[in-house]
Amino acid sequence: MIERRLVTNALVNLLAAATSLPVGKSVLPTSPANATAYYILTPLDSTLSGAPYADMSEDLSLVIQVTSVSAPDKTRPGTAGTLEQAEGLADKARAAFLARNPSTGQWTNALTVAGAACRCRELETEPGAMNDPVDGIISYVQRFRFELTAA
Repeated sequence: MIERRLVTNALVNLLAAATSLPVGKSVLPTSPANATAYYILTPLDSTLSGAPYADMSEDLSLVIQVTSVSAPDKTRPGTAGTLEQAEGLADKARAAFLARNPSTGQWTNALTVAGAACRCRELETEPGAMNDPVDGIISYVQRFRFELTAA
């Protein structure tokens, strides 16, 4: 059986390594505390298919939401996040998950999950930017689908 928490952890690690930015798992990242750009990765729906439940050869399809956040600099009053930064963060997240090596066709950033192989990655929906003028925060939402099979 493919353990969903292992996939979620691998996706958090992939995004953090590929972008060099903090990533929180369904919450704000804890470090660094004064980050002005970060991601929040939230697991959403998932389905199992293929072999019977007791068999180790099922497939897992899951959707994760990545919220790219451009926030004010807490050390500088009056600052605010920007749409430019939020869109740039969304571009980096998209590249982290979907970019491929043109000569091999392999994904640029490996998704390593014990006992599973990723066979499909896709952008499911991209609602885009939302802002909170009171807090000066701009966020950008994307949802990605990952299809894994038991290895």
